[in-house]
Amino acid sequence: MDIVCLDLEGVLIPEVWINFAEKTGIESLRATTRDVPDYDVLMRQRLKILDENGLKLPDIQEVIGEMGPMEGAREFLDELRETYQVVILSDTFYDFAEPMMRQLGWPTLFCHRLEIAEDGRVANYKLRMPDQKRHSVEAFQKLNFKVMAAGDSYNDTTMLGAAEAGILFRSPENVIREFPQFPHVTEYDDLAAQFKDASKRINGG
Repeated sequence: MDIVCLDLEGVLIPEVWINFAEKTGIESLRATTRDVPDYDVLMRQRLKILDENGLKLPDIQEVIGEMGPMEGAREFLDELRETYQVVILSDTFYDFAEPMMRQLGWPTLFCHRLEIAEDGRVANYKLRMPDQKRHSVEAFQKLNFKVMAAGDSYNDTTMLGAAEAGILFRSPENVIREFPQFPHVTEYDDLAAQFKDASKRINGG
């Protein structure tokens, strides 16, 4: 059975930081991996902004608690799991993800952890490992799985490149333009069709 690896934010749920920026009115928090290729630069920028504005983990979790998956995401995920093993590979944090995972039916999630001070301040972040999405795909391949992957941002492109089939989903124009080797779709039905066609191709069907 093939494995499908999906990014979380931008593919199944709205961008957490964009929603938090809208809630707080802090425009600079809108930056995501769609805009900034270097994840460490992005996270250092976010942590600095949080500290400057006295914002803590409960403030972010409150916004996440009001969010829901993208329209049709749960149905899409359930349909995929009837045919493939599905793993969510994300650069979000377990501290953020629990409410969304519950609404998505608790899919398998590989992501990172935050370091939280006693007063709730987000002190730092700890990556599972650098470029964990690509490494995860390569580990599945070493187990003799064929891997298909979908994501929307710069930090997904190494995962897409390592997979037997990589697809961009609802990506911004800058990412589409810089990575023309990956097909781009905007609807779940089209993404499911891409996976179906890719599975036949990579398995000689």
